[in-house]
Amino acid sequence: MILEVAILKIKEGVSEEFEETFKSAEAIISSMKGYISHQLKKCIEEENKYLLLVNWETLEDHEIGFRKSEEYKVWKDLLHHFYEPFPTVEHYR
Repeated sequence: MILEVAILKIKEGVSEEFEETFKSAEAIISSMKGYISHQLKKCIEEENKYLLLVNWETLEDHEIGFRKSEEYKVWKDLLHHFYEPFPTVEHYR
């Protein structure tokens, strides 16, 4: 199992909209091959900061299966405009 970790910094004033939009995006990621589970956690100390944790069966399920899919384009359109700066994504065993 691979754990994808992303610290998401959201533009000022749009956190509530981001959270609502993420609810729609959850259906996309959870339908992907190799997806196991995910959590989105809101930071207590920083208003516009979130931690996204996604468990995948393999690194390829995330990097190739998801990121090169048509579904990823929809995910990207839904969420990427909220980030500032764009998050660094790391993977852990």
